[in-house]
Amino acid sequence: MKISATGRYALRIMLDLALYGTGQPVRIRDIADRQEIPLKYSEAVMAQMNKAGFVTSVRGPKGGYLLAKRPEDYTVAAILQVTEGSMIPVECVESDYVGRDRETGAAAILWKKLNGAVASVLEETTLADLMDWQIVQNGEYFI
Repeated sequence: MKISATGRYALRIMLDLALYGTGQPVRIRDIADRQEIPLKYSEAVMAQMNKAGFVTSVRGPKGGYLLAKRPEDYTVAAILQVTEGSMIPVECVESDYVGRDRETGAAAILWKKLNGAVASVLEETTLADLMDWQIVQNGEYFI
């Protein structure tokens, strides 16, 4: 499994919004600048997050984006699912998979264990956890 640039950017954008959006809307340009993500890319990711209901937009000169829920209500799995879709490492572990390369025996056990481990980390880690893990340098959040 490989997380795309879009998925990594989505996580960084949501973390930035959680860290800097303390009751006031955060401009996407400010997030893009802090995260060194191209503005167009940031806007596209934010549009996906908005469509998913993860953020709310505020229009006007003091507008920007706010998290729709508390940071502890977002799992990394949910954020990545918006951009990545399914996070399973191999298709054959899906319960409804009927392809001809369905694995059995030791290989099936391995893929199911890997899927469980990845899912556990992604589903148990919240945006609030990431905020707690954040390193602060020179009074600024370092993401």
